[in-house]
Amino acid sequence: MVRIPGPFGRAVTYTRWLHLFIAVVWPAMWYLIDNTRMYLAAVLLALVGLVPAMRTVEGVQATGLLFGRRYDARDAEIVPAPSAGWADRGRTVVWLECRLFLGGAVSFLTVHLPMLAVDLANTARGGTADPSTFVQVPGRHWWHALLVPVPLLVLGAVVVGAGSLITALARQLLGPSPAARLAALEARTDRLLERGRIAHELHDSIGHALTVAVVQAGAARAAADPAFTDRALQAIEETGRAALEDLERVLGLLREPEKPVSGRPALVDAGRLLESARASGARVDAEVTGPLDTVPGPVSREGYRILQESLTNALRHAGAVPVRVRIHVADGTLLLEIRNPLARVAPGPVRGSGLRGIRERAALLGGRARTGPDGEGDWRVRVELPVR
Repeated sequence: MVRIPGPFGRAVTYTRWLHLFIAVVWPAMWYLIDNTRMYLAAVLLALVGLVPAMRTVEGVQATGLLFGRRYDARDAEIVPAPSAGWADRGRTVVWLECRLFLGGAVSFLTVHLPMLAVDLANTARGGTADPSTFVQVPGRHWWHALLVPVPLLVLGAVVVGAGSLITALARQLLGPSPAARLAALEARTDRLLERGRIAHELHDSIGHALTVAVVQAGAARAAADPAFTDRALQAIEETGRAALEDLERVLGLLREPEKPVSGRPALVDAGRLLESARASGARVDAEVTGPLDTVPGPVSREGYRILQESLTNALRHAGAVPVRVRIHVADGTLLLEIRNPLARVAPGPVRGSGLRGIRERAALLGGRARTGPDGEGDWRVRVELPVR
C-alpha cells in the first residue's frame, strides 16, 4: 500500500476541497441561466443567511467536512444550532459570502490550473494552447515541458491553504460567539473549582479519619489495656461515622450537582475535632475567643477544614504531642493558629497536598496562610481570613 506523505495523505484535505466546491453549486446553476445577474446570487445568499436554521445546516456541513469528525458536544469547535440573535445571523451571512467567494476562486483555479499544465505540455510538443485558459502560453518551446508541474504544485498549495483558511473562518463565524465562549469558560472554571473543593473535602475528612484510626489502633495495641482499647475503639467509631457522613454528603453533591448541599461542618463544630485529637492521645490546649457564630458560612466552613487538616498533620507527623490551638475573631478577621512540637525523628519525603490545600483555601477567601517552623522548636500553622 502506497502512502501519500503530507497533507494530501489525509482525508480532511479532500473533504475541505469538496466543501469549497459545494459552495458554488447553486451560483453555478444561476450562471448557466443568466450570467449577467450573478451579483443577485450573493444578495440572495445574504438573505438566506438570515434564516436561523441556515446556521444549523452550515454547522453540520462544516463539522463533517472541515474537521473530519462527528459532532461531539464535549469537544465542539462549531455548534450546529439555529441563530440565537441578530449577531449570529450577521456572522452566518458573512460566513456564506466568504465561503461563496473563496469557493468560487478555488473552483476556478481547480479547473484552469490543470488546463494550463496541459497547454504547457501541448506547446512543448509544438501544439497550440487552449484559448479559454485564463493564462495564455506564448510560443511553442520545448522547455515548456519543464514548467508543466508548476501549475499543479500551485493548485496543491491553493487547495491546502484555502482549506486551512475556510476552517479558521468556520471557527470564528460558526463557532460560539465571544459572549458564549466567555460563558462556557466561566462555567468550566466553576466546575474545576468545585472539583478542587470536593477533592479538598475528601482529603481533609477521610484523611483525618484514617489518621485518627491508625494512631488509636497503634496506641491501643501498644498499651495492652482493655479500658484504653475500649476508648480507642469508641474514638475510631465516632471519627469513622463523621467521615462517612461527609463522604455521603460529597457523593450526594456529585450525584445531584444542582442540588444545594447543607450540613457542612463549620467552626462552631470545632469541639468534635478537638475531642477527636484528644482521644488520639494529643494534649490539645484550645483558646477560642470572639463570636464564632457571626463568621460568614463560607469562611467558617473553610476554617473548620483548615483546623482539621492542621490537627491531622500534627497527629500524622508528630504523634501524641501537645497541640496549642487558638481561634480568634476580632476586627473583621478570623485568626487560626495551630502549634505543635516538631517530630523528634528525621522527617521523610513530604507527600500529599495538605499544606498546599490550606494555602489555597486561604487564598480563595482573600486571606493568607503561613506554615512551617517558627524558630522556637514548634511547627506553626497561622491563617488569617477576612470575615467582612
